[in-house]
Amino acid sequence: MSLTILVTGFGPFPGAPFNPSGPLARRLARARRPALAQVKVVTHIFATSYAAVDRELPLLIARHKPDALLMLGLAPRARGLRVETRARNALALLPDAGGASMRRNAIAIGKPAAVAMPTPARALLAALRGSRPSAMFSRDAGRYLCNYLCWHAAELASVESGPSLVAFIHVPRARRSPSRKRAKTLPSLDDLAQAGGRALVALVAAARR
Repeated sequence: MSLTILVTGFGPFPGAPFNPSGPLARRLARARRPALAQVKVVTHIFATSYAAVDRELPLLIARHKPDALLMLGLAPRARGLRVETRARNALALLPDAGGASMRRNAIAIGKPAAVAMPTPARALLAALRGSRPSAMFSRDAGRYLCNYLCWHAAELASVESGPSLVAFIHVPRARRSPSRKRAKTLPSLDDLAQAGGRALVALVAAARR
C-alpha cells in the first residue's frame, strides 16, 4: 500500500535563529528504512509566519493529498520531545518572523477552546520510548505558530479530502553538529533524526491500519 506523508518544519523566528525543526524535516525526507518502502515523503519548511501557514498549508494538502501529516516545531524551553494531542483556540500577541501579529486572542471566534488532533499519540510515544531526548504527551501546544498550525491541520483533517492523521512533535533546542562542544547537554540533530525516524515509521504504520 503506497502512502504519501507530508513532513513540515519551521524556519527561524525571533529568539531562535537556529530552528532544528526545518533541518530535521529535511533529514526525515531522506530516511531509508524498510518500513518506509512505498512511502512518498514530501517536505515543506514554513516561514514562521501566520500568512505562510494560511497560504501554504491548504495548497500543500490539495497538491499532494497526503495520507498523514507529521509537523515539527521548536519549543525553546522544552527539555525533551513533546507529542501534542490537541490544538488550543488561542493566540499570543507576539509578532511572527515577519513582524506581524494576529491582534486577537483566539484563532477562530466562536469555536471551542480546544480541539483534539487525530494523532496516534500512544503509538508515537511508544516508538519514541528510550530515545534521546526523552518524549512525553502534551495537551498544550502553546499560543504561537506551532499551535496555529496544529489548529488548521486538525481542521483540514476533518474534511473528506484531508489527511486521515495529523501529528505534531515539539523538539527542544539542538546542537548543529555532534562534535560541537557548546551546550553539550543539548541533543544533536542526529539524535533528533533518530527519534524523528521512529516517529515517522509509527505514523506510517498507523496510517496503514
